[in-house]
Amino acid sequence: MTRTDLPWLLPSAMTDPRGPELPGDRGAPRPRRTVRDWAVDLSMFLLAAGIGLLALESSERAGNTETVVLLDLLTGVIACCALWARRRWPVGLAVALAVLSMPAPVMSGASLLALFGVAVHRPLRPVLMVAGLMFMSGSVQALIRPEPGASVVVSVIATAVLVLLVTGWGMLVRSRRQLFVALRERAVRAEAEAGLRAEQAQRLAREAIAREMHDVLAHRLTLLSVHAGALEFRPDAPPPEVARAAGVIRDSAHEALQDLRMIIGVLRAPADEDNRPQPTLATLGTLVAESREAGMKVTLDSRVEDPSAVPAAIGRTAFRIAQEGLTNARKHAPGTEAVVEVSGGAGKGLTVQIRNSAPRGAVPRVPGSGQGLIGLTERAALAGGRFEHGATGDGGFSLRAWLPWTA
Repeated sequence: MTRTDLPWLLPSAMTDPRGPELPGDRGAPRPRRTVRDWAVDLSMFLLAAGIGLLALESSERAGNTETVVLLDLLTGVIACCALWARRRWPVGLAVALAVLSMPAPVMSGASLLALFGVAVHRPLRPVLMVAGLMFMSGSVQALIRPEPGASVVVSVIATAVLVLLVTGWGMLVRSRRQLFVALRERAVRAEAEAGLRAEQAQRLAREAIAREMHDVLAHRLTLLSVHAGALEFRPDAPPPEVARAAGVIRDSAHEALQDLRMIIGVLRAPADEDNRPQPTLATLGTLVAESREAGMKVTLDSRVEDPSAVPAAIGRTAFRIAQEGLTNARKHAPGTEAVVEVSGGAGKGLTVQIRNSAPRGAVPRVPGSGQGLIGLTERAALAGGRFEHGATGDGGFSLRAWLPWTA
């Protein structure tokens, strides 16, 4: 599984060049105010009020009349109270305060804090526009209401420095918040991906266990089912044949129990332990001999250049394919001859083919689900090879697999 398989899990910081949306951004859901929000808003109000009082004192020192000072005080109070709306209408409030603060220096503190709110909650373009308007307002204010004892040039430079500092501070806060949101979304995505990987690993483990149990137990249980069906099909069979079939049933049941205990032991063992005796290509002769002892006609034709050099994984897959082919021949074509052909070499690949002719007469019904052929197809695909099966021209059946064998 890759990241491109999960586009819905990618954080907005990776899909949107503007970064993830923050609470208060346009279009983002607006959460309820928290205690922290109220504390921040109160701090902003007090800070704007403090700056306004300093500006009001400067207005008194400039020799303004009491009416002008009173108007400055009222406009300052209104501007400080308007800051409570900076989260809902940051741009509109900043523009209004920038325009109204041109003749009223007492509103300068509230204007700068409104600019800070825009820098925190809006992307770069509106921030730059509001910052430019704020600089123009401060420059006009320096001409209309000059600061006592300071030249216009100094006031304009101070205005530019303050606007840049407030804008930079707000953008820094926004970037830090975006980073926090992006990291949180990455953590959520990583947790979801880990859950999907764990689910996929469990599914693959279940499939592997199902294939292994089918390959190991089907061979034994098929012997038991075929011979039990033969006893039912021929109740008048001679006593020696009945005894022989009963012996095969007993041995097959015993071997099936042993295989089942082995598989259960593997499932109970730790994940890093695997004590199963794995079959290889060298044990293919034992499989053929076992099938012959059960009364099946089997011919083994091995033309492998160097059987000892066959990789263990490839040899195990070839053994399972031959085992399933013989099991199918025993179930669906009893009494016919099965031919197992193995050929190939290093650099050429390993070819395994099992074929049998059409059965003669009635065949006892043995239940089957077709899972064996599905499992063999998966085994061959996992090994990087090919698997095909189908009926032959004479009415029989053939399994053929090619497995890679690198030099």
